[in-house]
Amino acid sequence: MPLERSFVLLKPDALARRLVGEVLGRFEAKGLKIVGMKMLTVTPALSKQHYAEHVSKPFYPMLEEFITAGPVVALAVEGPGAIAVVRAMLGSTNGRESALGTIRGDFGLSRQMNLVHGSDGPDAAKRELAIYFKPDELHTYATSLDPWTCADDEK
Repeated sequence: MPLERSFVLLKPDALARRLVGEVLGRFEAKGLKIVGMKMLTVTPALSKQHYAEHVSKPFYPMLEEFITAGPVVALAVEGPGAIAVVRAMLGSTNGRESALGTIRGDFGLSRQMNLVHGSDGPDAAKRELAIYFKPDELHTYATSLDPWTCADDEK
């Protein structure tokens, strides 16, 4: 499984509900490495850039109103198969339908206020990471736990 980087956005509802530490802890406990992190407020222009494929859809104005309503935390996470791992950890888009044990399944009751966004594939991850992070804001580092995260032939 190749080492990948994925983009994760903790949305305004995650911050308002004080779930940032819980969500970060889940990614770290899984073995993913946080290689970039920042807190910001999404502007309407940034929202249009991030959600470019949705701008012309009828639900976009509500999405923009929500994502710009308060601060967010942008993350770059790294690990073997990180994109699929993150998606599985997030659960289904609608928290009411998401499996227990997932972030949305444990903490969400809404389709729109669903706490987190995660890249849905390698192209999206590359695009979204570039929107939120400059190259020098992403870090490569080793820890003493790296050999205990997964076997060398799985990296």
